[in-house]
Amino acid sequence: MSINLDTAKTNLLALKEEYETRIDKIEDHIQHPQDDLNEHWDDQAISYSQNDMRKNLLVEAKQSLVYVRNALSRIENGTYSECEICGKEIAEQRLEALPYATLCMEHAK
Repeated sequence: MSINLDTAKTNLLALKEEYETRIDKIEDHIQHPQDDLNEHWDDQAISYSQNDMRKNLLVEAKQSLVYVRNALSRIENGTYSECEICGKEIAEQRLEALPYATLCMEHAK
């Protein structure tokens, strides 16, 4: 089976938009938190914990966006479905499950 690059590109562009939206929302929550001074101490502790979680989610979303952009670049340069280590084709099922995969199953282990 060969990879349908148009479908892969469409899926990656949708993921790109999803991650960009997620990043915008998380950054907005971090930059515009609720007024912590009016909260009780317990609520403040929860708020700070949630803020740390948001920051972790932001880092993860930004990294995933980099992966998606790199996959889109690989589509453009013709290396999308090639393993970065051995150069063999990455299985279609793997790319469907993880559209920005850069390694075949053998090298992903």
